[in-house]
Amino acid sequence: MQAIFKAFFSSTGRVRHIARYFRRSALLEHTDSLLTRRGASGPMQGTGKGLVELAAMPIETLYTRFQSGPSGLSEEVARTIRARVGANEVEHEKPLSWYAHLWLAYRNPFNLLLSALAVLSWLTDAKLAAPADRDWVSVLIIGAMVVVSTLVRFVQERRSNKAADSLRAMVSNTATVLRSNATAQNRTSELQGGGGRHPAGPRKIEVPLVDLVPGDVVLLSAGDMIPADCRILAAKDLFVSQAALTGESLPVEKFATLATSVPRSLELDNIGFMGTNVVSGSATALVIATGEATYFGELASKATAVTRTPTQFQQGINRVSWVLIRFMIFMAPVVLFVNGYTKGDWLEALLFALAVAVGLTPEMLPMIVTSTLAKGAVIMSRKKVVAKRLDTIQDLGAMNVLCTDKTGTLTQDRIVLERHIDVEGTTNDEVLAYAYLNSYYQTGLKNLLDVAVLEHAEIKRVLNLTDRYTKIDEIPFDFARRRMSVVVSEHENGREHHELICKGALDEMLQVCGYVKTAAGIKPLDAAARADIRRMTDQLNGEGLRVIAVGVKELPPVKSTYKVTDEVGLTLMGYMAFLDPPKDSAAPALQALTAYGIEVKVLTGDVERVTQKVCREVGLKVRGVLLGTEIEHMGDTQLAWAVRSATIFARLTPVHKERIVRCLRGQGNTVGFLGDGINDAPALRAADVGISVDSAVDISKEAADIILLEKSLMVLEDGVLEGRKTFCNMLKYLKMTASSNFGNVFSVLVASVFLPFLPILPIQLLLQNLLYDFSQLTIPFDQVDDELLREPQRWDPAGLGRFMIFFGPISSVFDLITFAIMWHIFQANTVAHQAFFQSGWFVEGLLSQTLIVHMIRTRKIPFIQSRAAWPLLITTLLIMAIGVGIPFSPLASFFQMQRLPGAYFFWLVGILLGYSALTQILKNIWVRRYGWL
Repeated sequence: MQAIFKAFFSSTGRVRHIARYFRRSALLEHTDSLLTRRGASGPMQGTGKGLVELAAMPIETLYTRFQSGPSGLSEEVARTIRARVGANEVEHEKPLSWYAHLWLAYRNPFNLLLSALAVLSWLTDAKLAAPADRDWVSVLIIGAMVVVSTLVRFVQERRSNKAADSLRAMVSNTATVLRSNATAQNRTSELQGGGGRHPAGPRKIEVPLVDLVPGDVVLLSAGDMIPADCRILAAKDLFVSQAALTGESLPVEKFATLATSVPRSLELDNIGFMGTNVVSGSATALVIATGEATYFGELASKATAVTRTPTQFQQGINRVSWVLIRFMIFMAPVVLFVNGYTKGDWLEALLFALAVAVGLTPEMLPMIVTSTLAKGAVIMSRKKVVAKRLDTIQDLGAMNVLCTDKTGTLTQDRIVLERHIDVEGTTNDEVLAYAYLNSYYQTGLKNLLDVAVLEHAEIKRVLNLTDRYTKIDEIPFDFARRRMSVVVSEHENGREHHELICKGALDEMLQVCGYVKTAAGIKPLDAAARADIRRMTDQLNGEGLRVIAVGVKELPPVKSTYKVTDEVGLTLMGYMAFLDPPKDSAAPALQALTAYGIEVKVLTGDVERVTQKVCREVGLKVRGVLLGTEIEHMGDTQLAWAVRSATIFARLTPVHKERIVRCLRGQGNTVGFLGDGINDAPALRAADVGISVDSAVDISKEAADIILLEKSLMVLEDGVLEGRKTFCNMLKYLKMTASSNFGNVFSVLVASVFLPFLPILPIQLLLQNLLYDFSQLTIPFDQVDDELLREPQRWDPAGLGRFMIFFGPISSVFDLITFAIMWHIFQANTVAHQAFFQSGWFVEGLLSQTLIVHMIRTRKIPFIQSRAAWPLLITTLLIMAIGVGIPFSPLASFFQMQRLPGAYFFWLVGILLGYSALTQILKNIWVRRYGWL
């Protein structure tokens, strides 16, 4: 990141200023510092005085700096600037090439190990073997497993990425731009008023967003996305949603007056930022920065430049892989030494040790993991959850902390009128009626508050406007007064009079009100009344409500034109209180997530009072509140303690969110982050699983791992459950394979010491392992017990090692019983009878391995309290039948086996029943001690 900044700024000699970013915890401060020193993008790039000064610059001076004018740029000048500054687009995360993605799909410890074993097997079985003894079976089997697992992962992830890419859509792909017919030579004359403008005047044209350049004059209206950082030149009732940048749910007012103070960049009222959108009103604006030079571009470059740390899944699978690999590396040489020493044939011992190494390696793990994740991805897509990376599905199941924004997730992302009350806090339809008249009769585009009033009043049918009222005049809103008035004529009981109805911000309304209406009548607005008003409105603000006051003045019908000077002596009638209401689905979804062991934390750029109100309404228990200003003064250790107890994190910058997520991960949590704004992108990348929505800004969708087709915690709940099912099924394979493989190796070691021959031939061991692995292919389709879904699932390499050592010797006990029966009962105790001995152990070993699938897949009693899914039942029964049938088939001679007598199966049934009973007893002991299976 530093290298990128250095290369970008080296021409200006300002590299030293960039270092400030790495010493500041607040991204807002970073961006202000950056923009102040870099200046405007475009013709004057690197020489401007900064965004804040551009906001305070007279318009004529601004035009001169950008070689523009009131009628915009000419096509000739725009082309010249575009060639110099480049396209107006933000750098996106570049997709991987197919070969790079294929390598990533292949690269994992087990695939690499299997590839090495395949090469070693090729050397010993084919390359160095005599022509008559060459055997390609093991090479082909191992190679096929690697190829299939790699291709399944590659294809599924490519499909998921394409599905995610198809969700990306800009709100608008063109902007309305003024194009001047003036040439570069007469531009100066136009600016000086010397008649340089072309008689035809400027043209309005639609220009692709990517073609905008600094100096363009754009026209904005409701619904438009602001296409670049712009200075507002003229505005009418302009309200802009900056939620994508700040997380604040309410729109902010923008106007054309010069900035008189030096606030932070996002607080500049005459600057429109790229990526925000116009919710009401209209404006003319001058583009002052495009592409990477915008505020949006700065955040996007940070989001795409971050190198992601390994997720919990990646860390867990790597740790488990190395536990098994180390076990194999240790055991294979021991088997080689014991067999070579006791049998004297070191070449045969080497081949057998290689077969044991393959048998110890859960070679189907990559394929099982990939197919399980792929199946989970398909099911999740049907539930409106798109996984861009397969690994993320497990992370979603392992998630125990969810960090989410507020707007649109817990709330409906729309403004509604929550209350209409008098000054004493009592619901009052008269207050609603006056507010309705004010909103209904004002001209121009209605802002969101007016729309909320009109919708609410229409539902309640408070007035018959046609019969009772006629509009006389209007005193428009301005940002100095922060209020607006309409004057209407009321016809009531044959008496006509005018009523001036004014609504606006509380402080400004109190300046023009002389009276207050209470239940006892109209009273003077004295100090006591003001104190009561403050107390009431503070209470409303504490509930997260935005308050607008309504005042009225009755006038004689003597004139038809009114001015601001008429806004005096009003009677304060009451208040309108607005809220972004919570979603109906939020409360039950939060309850479900809590029941599944997921702690929800709210990270927002909005104020804490509004957030606390929303959390109370959706039933989220708030244990503590932490503000961004407090986080700025905390070190990592102090913050780590603070994030444990806080539920709400308010007034946050993007860097605050990222720090919080990293602190939570540092405490061993698997952290999910749900967000859809550019301000959420750094935190999305820092989380184990970044979650966004299809309506999010492009950068957030690129930074995310999971994309929800509906911004709802209910949809996320479905994804969590599917993730846990997927993870549970992966763990089943690991536990079954690891324990049974350990048992086989332990049995081999014991038998190798006492038997004059190998207890099982290498080719027989490979066949046994292959058949067992095929019986596991349907594990992704298995059912999962409900109790396993109630808590997050985590990788536990140490626990897996204990599991192997605890359950592996159980099979060895019955393997040794089988050896004794074959040796003493069936007299297979000479080299001449080794094929009979090996056939007997092959069948018993395969059946006990396959049976353990049903014993360990559940904590309950198998087949009675919990039954496997039909695909798994069918495949295990089929493999058991094939294993029993091979000694009786024409393939028996190829694998050096022979037929088994009927008496053998009598003993076999007893061995398998005893094995199942002992496994069930020890399983209950294990669950009581460790609490998991």
